[in-house]
Amino acid sequence: MKCKILHESPNRMRVHFVQNFMSLKQADVVEYYLRSKSFVVKVKVYDRTGDAIIYYKEKSRDEVIKALALFAYTEDNYALVPENTSRELDRIYEDKLFFILARRLIMGYIIPLPLRRIRAYVRAGRYVIEGLKSLAKGKLEVSVLDATAITASLVRGDFNTASSIMFMLNVGDILEEWTHKKSVADLASTMSLNVDKAWVVTDETEVLVPVNRINVGDKVVVRTGNIIPLDGKVVSGEATVNQSSMTGESEPVRKCEGGYVYAGTVVEEGEIVFETDKALGGGKYDRIVAMIEESEKLKSNTESKAFHLADGLVPFTFLGTGLVYLLTRNVTKALAVLMVDYSCALKLSMPVAVLSAMKQAGALNITVKGGKFLEAIADADTIVFDKTGTLTHACPTVVDVVSFNNYDKDRALMLAACLEEHYPHSMASAVTRAAIEKGLNHEEEMHSKVEYIVAHGVASTVNDKKVVIGSRHFVFEDEGCIINDWEREKFDSIDSKFSKLYLAIDKVLVAVICIDDPLREEAPGVVKNLHELGFSKVVMMTGDNEGKAKDVAQRLGLDEYHSEVLPEDKAAFIRKEHELGRKVVMIGDGINDSPALSEADAGIAISDGAAIAREVSDINIANDNLTALVELKKISDGMMERIKGNYRFIVTFNTMLIALGVMGFIAPSTAALLHNSSTVAIGLKSTTGIETKNVKKISNDSKV
Repeated sequence: MKCKILHESPNRMRVHFVQNFMSLKQADVVEYYLRSKSFVVKVKVYDRTGDAIIYYKEKSRDEVIKALALFAYTEDNYALVPENTSRELDRIYEDKLFFILARRLIMGYIIPLPLRRIRAYVRAGRYVIEGLKSLAKGKLEVSVLDATAITASLVRGDFNTASSIMFMLNVGDILEEWTHKKSVADLASTMSLNVDKAWVVTDETEVLVPVNRINVGDKVVVRTGNIIPLDGKVVSGEATVNQSSMTGESEPVRKCEGGYVYAGTVVEEGEIVFETDKALGGGKYDRIVAMIEESEKLKSNTESKAFHLADGLVPFTFLGTGLVYLLTRNVTKALAVLMVDYSCALKLSMPVAVLSAMKQAGALNITVKGGKFLEAIADADTIVFDKTGTLTHACPTVVDVVSFNNYDKDRALMLAACLEEHYPHSMASAVTRAAIEKGLNHEEEMHSKVEYIVAHGVASTVNDKKVVIGSRHFVFEDEGCIINDWEREKFDSIDSKFSKLYLAIDKVLVAVICIDDPLREEAPGVVKNLHELGFSKVVMMTGDNEGKAKDVAQRLGLDEYHSEVLPEDKAAFIRKEHELGRKVVMIGDGINDSPALSEADAGIAISDGAAIAREVSDINIANDNLTALVELKKISDGMMERIKGNYRFIVTFNTMLIALGVMGFIAPSTAALLHNSSTVAIGLKSTTGIETKNVKKISNDSKV
């Protein structure tokens, strides 16, 4: 692609794409193409000018220029863009606001006064009808207050005040609608498909294929913990599927031959093969949007309280208007109360503040699925961590394979990789990666059907012999496998500092795979910062043995730890905390974390965890760095401070206006103007970035 560099500064470049016109879709293609490059830190594309501002890593300028030169609007690059983005939605509402503001300014100079009065009466009809509908339902809501204020102004001949009220209400409606639709669109995109590859069945074998290469009619196999990549009809197998993201059903649904599965849902247990009937992009995005819009998931408790408070204050506003008139017999002073209410500012500033916080989190690659989860982070006093892939690096490594029963080490590793590659977990990925690095790639499956036991291990059959791999508890206690007596000393001498996977064939141990999952360098500083930011209890729950868990807990300065726990134990701990009146945040990345993620007030999935963890979580963090948790907590606290500050200002300022109007210091029209101006001002202030607390800078050089 031909580009022109317009401006450069250290690690930043502004370029212009030399083309006659850049569509919204093309702007998205450019943005997502550049985002996909590891050396690009941040990118913003402006479709109106055809420009892009690119922030890149140090010493990566040549790579950026090469990427720009190679760029083209190809099918592969279009495939990088999600089915729906917010760019078009933002453009629609930006244009709406621009034209309503321009029309307001121009009308005052072009349209004669008599016509403006007629227009005011016509526009007032909509608000009067809404108020009457509310009264017909027996409700005294904000719409009644709006209709009364507009009608009173028109009756008094104060057309300017009536027009100003209607203008401000119109702007407020647009901002509120934009806030809602933007939140829904962002959430729907998060809940939409996020799968790169899937297993396709061909000639009795399975091949890992990019999703955008899967065609209608292909047969795809999906197993426990994996996301279903496309819509299709089940042709074999049986599984329970979590499709709450699609249908809102709280319980998993059983799927067997003849059943239909939807893209974006997750297999909780079992295995199915389905035949695709829609290619990538033909999923159920619109149904996701419809489901979200019918729920209250987006609103925080504080936001909902603000809305109820706004409506609840309406009767008191009318009561105040009546009392002022009875005491003063002065219509002007009574109208001063009617012209000023708390509801407009409350209803506008609260959702905008929440959206601003969600956008600020999004800029840090933190996807929040609703405002109430930010509030939960701010209020929580207990935070629970999984260990593997969360407190430790997401890419653990195999450091040794200890063989038993005269079994070949390389064959043991290849067999382990053959079984583990089907399941999304950092330990499984470490085994698969180690086999590939040693050139132990298998061209066809060595085993029969694979069975995955959540939080325990994998079982299958090779040459008519049962093969199991997994935790010590699973292999030796559940499966009853044994260690040859003459190899007991060898087994006991394996270093306890490593995490281990045990491989057994026909009930006899053949290998122990030792995996090093070192603690993240930033983990000690993060734990310290979380304490400083208000978490009184930082807990780790892990399936690892007591010795390993205790060592990690001491090195990180945790308040509490639990070892050798099962998925249900994590969820039970969170329920116990709830019974004690505490609010809990759960951090995890694996299939075994999903029950706890669902149980917590806010469940957070880290990095590229299991699909089901991302599905049931309330917040997804794409950064492979725990410092994002500290930023998330600071943003959440800042959002709540902003909401409380908005509330204090709204109540104080509008009460002052009412008092000045009743005392006759300001006219009703002036009170209305100041009230409406303050509403827009606080709404605009709420769109700005949230100031966050300062905590001691986390050093990645912390010794762990």
